[in-house]
Amino acid sequence: MTQTGLAARRTAHSLLNSVTEDQRLLSEVMPAKLSRLEADDRARVQRIVTGTLRSMDRLDRVLKPHLRKRPAGPVQNALRLGAYEICEGGAGHGVVNAYVEIVGRDKKNAKLKGLVNAVLRKVADEGAPNWGKMPVPQLPKWIRNPLIDAWGNKAIAGIENAHFAGAAIDITVKSDAAGWAEKLGGTVLPTGSVRLPAGVQLSALDGFASGDWWVQDASAALAARALAPQAGEKVLDLCAAPGGKTMQLAAAGADVTAVDISAGRMERLSENLTRTGLKANVVVADALQLTEGGYDAILLDAPCSATGTIRRHPDLPHAKDGSEFGELFEIQIQIMDHALTLLKPGGRLVFCTCSLLPDEGEVQIDDLLDRHPDLTVNTDAIRAIDGIDPDWITEEGGLRLRPDYWRDLGGMDGFYIAVVTKPA
Repeated sequence: MTQTGLAARRTAHSLLNSVTEDQRLLSEVMPAKLSRLEADDRARVQRIVTGTLRSMDRLDRVLKPHLRKRPAGPVQNALRLGAYEICEGGAGHGVVNAYVEIVGRDKKNAKLKGLVNAVLRKVADEGAPNWGKMPVPQLPKWIRNPLIDAWGNKAIAGIENAHFAGAAIDITVKSDAAGWAEKLGGTVLPTGSVRLPAGVQLSALDGFASGDWWVQDASAALAARALAPQAGEKVLDLCAAPGGKTMQLAAAGADVTAVDISAGRMERLSENLTRTGLKANVVVADALQLTEGGYDAILLDAPCSATGTIRRHPDLPHAKDGSEFGELFEIQIQIMDHALTLLKPGGRLVFCTCSLLPDEGEVQIDDLLDRHPDLTVNTDAIRAIDGIDPDWITEEGGLRLRPDYWRDLGGMDGFYIAVVTKPA
């Protein structure tokens, strides 16, 4: 076992603890921790941690027969990481020794290194002959139960399959999707996004440095298409970072103002605009503090639970517990109502969230119409999007997207999109 290999596993253990013990998202803690490692070890850590998070339920089933009771979180995480590596074909001896040493260095739990040694040796000796045939890992109950209530058991089984499979990389191109798909070895999806092969190094591909395309999940790309910006229209993109939708709006020729409260995320948006050669007025501000209105159209990708992105972010269901969702629902209401004051008479508002929860989609639009009965839902704008399955259109006229859709194509993020029109 090399020190480099041990350093990678210690980093993986630290990251997993940050998620399950500290309720931190990987996006918050991973960059700093990975910066200390070489490129190969960074990739290795990401693979081990995301694989363990995707397999958490399955791993706990592997470990349970060898434990009288579940140990403290950091010890359980060492067992999970070790079991994952072993079940995925890692050399048992090296894996066991590494995680025994990691737990042994933890003063609080060092006395349990013998347990780690015994359990992981049993996993290594007995193997996991049914590892690939075990049930697909289930979501934690805090999110699984409300999703079953919303979509039913069959749908949730499909969603969990999509989560376990992970996400492909989709890109939005400025033009000629078929040409770029052929050049990059990808495929054109029904809605016009290009899906790339797994494992590609994006920055090395043709068209990245020249800004001919940008990374954007196919479902997220549909919000700007629903808004259907026209050249010269004055369009406000609220909660805009990191900028995929801003670039779509700008590429269509709209006069775009992009607003987000996070200065750091807006730096990334500005970098993306520079790379793609597109222009927008970039404003770091709280959406609720905006006063200048008169916009022809507004795109609001509201702060939400992000439960639609779990196939790309397997840490989310283990870092969160749903306790903050009520506050998010209220923020969505406040921003929607304020956005209407910034919209011209006859203007259109696209409300969208990367969520699987109806409370952040269908219910919000129903409630919005109750508060503002003069608004209308423009379902024709949804129907006009290429590649939309009519079954995805909801009762109130919005668009519901789920990870189990496009099963044969590799799925999509969960998303909700609705277009409402202000009276002229």
